[in-house]
Amino acid sequence: MNTSYEVILCIVNAGFSETVMDAAKEVGARGGTVIHARGTANKEAEKFFHITIQPDKEIVMILVPADIKDKVLHAVYQQAGLKTAGQGIAFSMAVSNVVGLSGGAVVEELKPSEPAEPANTAKPTDNNGIN
Repeated sequence: MNTSYEVILCIVNAGFSETVMDAAKEVGARGGTVIHARGTANKEAEKFFHITIQPDKEIVMILVPADIKDKVLHAVYQQAGLKTAGQGIAFSMAVSNVVGLSGGAVVEELKPSEPAEPANTAKPTDNNGIN
């Protein structure tokens, strides 16, 4: 079985990663990874979005089957979007290969690449290097 996957990235104020994961799990996501980050937005961005931007952020990465991506994005934005205390943004990207999933997910194993040919392919000589 070859299932396509997408990765959803949600950037929220520090302390809201659990809100993101709860919303995602309610619509079928299984888990995610949280990365602590620091935003670099300036005062112009704050004026444009009409919000105060907190510099401490959390990035939540959620790998999902492509067929539930839209449901997860919508759920995450409803619970932790820009109009909430989490002030989050979310987006997705296609994933070309996945390995290491378990718990019922069927993932095709990547085949090891062919061994490289030796760099030195010169044939030995018996004339002190002169043929």
